[in-house]
Amino acid sequence: MQRRASTLLVALLLAGVCVGKAQAAGTKERDRTALREVLEDLAGRGPLGAARVGIAVLSLQDGSVVFARNADALLNPASNVKLVTAAASLSRLGPDFRFETEFSLEGALSDRPRLYVRGKGDPSMTTERLYQVAGELKHLGLREVSDIVLDDSYFDAERMAPGFEQETTDRPYTAPTGALSLNANAVGVYVRSAGAGARPVVEVDPASDYFTVANSAVGTSSRARRASVSSEVDGEHQRIVVRGTVPATGEFVSWKRINQPPLYYGQTLKMLLEQRGVHVRGKVRLGLVPDRAKPLYLAQSDTFDLVLKRMNKTSNNFVAEQLMKTLGAEVKGAPGTTAKGVQATEEFLEKEVGIQRGSYVLKNGSGMNDTNRFTPAQLAKLLKTMAERFPVAAEYLSSVPIGGRDGTLRWRFEGNDIAGKLRAKTGTLENVCALSGVVQTAGGEMLAFSILVNDFPGRTGPVVQTIDAVGTALVAAGTAAGPGAAVAALTAPATQPSPVEEARARLKTYLQLAAQADRRNVAFLRTAWRNEKDPAVRAAVADAVYQSNPSDYLGTRALLDSFTASDDVYLRLRLLARTLGVETPCVSSLVTLAAEGNAEALSRLVELSRASGQDEHAKSDLAVALAEVARTAPEELVHALQTAVPTDRDAALPLLAKGLEREADPDHPFWPAVRGLMGSTDAGRARFASQLESELSQRIALDKAASLPPTAPSPAAARSSPLAPPAEKPGG
Repeated sequence: MQRRASTLLVALLLAGVCVGKAQAAGTKERDRTALREVLEDLAGRGPLGAARVGIAVLSLQDGSVVFARNADALLNPASNVKLVTAAASLSRLGPDFRFETEFSLEGALSDRPRLYVRGKGDPSMTTERLYQVAGELKHLGLREVSDIVLDDSYFDAERMAPGFEQETTDRPYTAPTGALSLNANAVGVYVRSAGAGARPVVEVDPASDYFTVANSAVGTSSRARRASVSSEVDGEHQRIVVRGTVPATGEFVSWKRINQPPLYYGQTLKMLLEQRGVHVRGKVRLGLVPDRAKPLYLAQSDTFDLVLKRMNKTSNNFVAEQLMKTLGAEVKGAPGTTAKGVQATEEFLEKEVGIQRGSYVLKNGSGMNDTNRFTPAQLAKLLKTMAERFPVAAEYLSSVPIGGRDGTLRWRFEGNDIAGKLRAKTGTLENVCALSGVVQTAGGEMLAFSILVNDFPGRTGPVVQTIDAVGTALVAAGTAAGPGAAVAALTAPATQPSPVEEARARLKTYLQLAAQADRRNVAFLRTAWRNEKDPAVRAAVADAVYQSNPSDYLGTRALLDSFTASDDVYLRLRLLARTLGVETPCVSSLVTLAAEGNAEALSRLVELSRASGQDEHAKSDLAVALAEVARTAPEELVHALQTAVPTDRDAALPLLAKGLEREADPDHPFWPAVRGLMGSTDAGRARFASQLESELSQRIALDKAASLPPTAPSPAAARSSPLAPPAEKPGG
């Protein structure tokens, strides 16, 4: 009897377990069904509805496909390629791998020896670390050297990976690779006003004989900055060119790429050795380390897991391309090349992830430009594989940004329950936006996901917001309210303007905070920006965020995403500003960014030309702004005009012509830049530049003729006015 009762009890317990499992399975399936409905809705409407979109979501617990939409479509993943580079290099090199730089001597310490430096691709060497190295060399007895010989042979001589040739910018995200590299092969150019009418002070950091400076900028009494800094090759030197105007109380820093990594490294080392009391009597030159040279010192980087954080947290292209070449050298043999690194990565993907070679396109390690193609399913599978690989899973997942916490996701997913529960790599190019990573749902399930969006029309901001809504839905899966409620709260449109008096009062407050230009206000302003529902006031808050810390890319992103040429933002800001007796918020900051060559700011400035309508004051301001931008970023302005929609371009050209006419400068740098583009190998660019030169010249001539007395020369004769460009090319 007792035995029969025990058997019955066990049966009841087993039945209870089965019922519990069935209920849990039912709950899990209901949660997934609700999630699929929300994701399907987000992918099919709004900014994603007109784009090519691929989404893949995998369960890390059972490997099942939670959601898929065009998951096998080959799309441009932008910087999500860094997830591939990180996985292959971490798996092959290991988390404890360190980059090495070898210092050796030819000759005795007491006989003015020759110092050899052999690099092996360290992407983390900085001025501060190199200063410490110089100190170590002195402590080892080095007091004087003849030459400094730089051995850059661990990498090949090709500085740019495929895809980088699609841009001609000097911005640091296009920095070249080098076995001997310093400061991510970028330099900081600090510009400080010396007063109105005076040349500003220009300081290059690190300073060395590698740099020459051409400073044609002037100080101005205006608060607005309309300056640009450019970097170009000058023989064995790097030429830094500063143009435009700097406010009397203004200062700023601009980071620029350098072109010759080993010489940059060597000249900086020479300067630091001199500071340490080690005299360099000879030259800094390139060469190979001879067998007879004796090792003196070995500089090692941090461990590889920390280097990965530098790459993924800030989406550093330079580090990614350095890793690709290092991977090639370590796996396939020196010299390291991008092709060898790609080959090693493809072998890793095929053998250890199960992604067949040929089913994707991999040409570089950073994701730059229109070069690579992956499917969302492939990236989600890679993430799942790495998350399950115990020896490197922690290092891999910790290298990517954490939503609402750090890196490129620091200001996304902030201020809600999603913060800290999503780790993902961002990716942004022109008409490309991506996010791939891992999340933990409210129901406790771990998911790997990949969202790739290509060819979307319009601005990036709405696309990013929708992608963030997808991430929010993933995290909210399993909540009582469901993912739909979380998404609705995140995407609630800010389209209801507040009463004029209330909006004006708030606008005045934020303008005062913006004028303080205090970084300590950023946290408060970010919260205000996130919660502000009036779109015009929200744009002004974003402007205050930018002005509080102009060097922060995320503040720039907030401004460009919030300020639009629409009636509910630009027009309303103009009206509110007029009642306050101030200039329209956001416009000056937008022009500052455009003058520096920011492509989105230039595009937005062209859009404002149409949106200014019949407002003569706004049109006059834009005419001045376009002429100022044409002085400091002429080629970038031409590209913005070429890619603008016809209505915006047709509105901008008369304003640009009027601005150039007002400047009355026959040496305005815009004209030589346009003529240079007329000889471009890009036939479309050359044709547009030719048409632009002709149309602007005719407009300026006609405007000039219209302003002259009746006895003035005809418009045809006015064509040779010094206000218009010469009819023939220099030397023609």
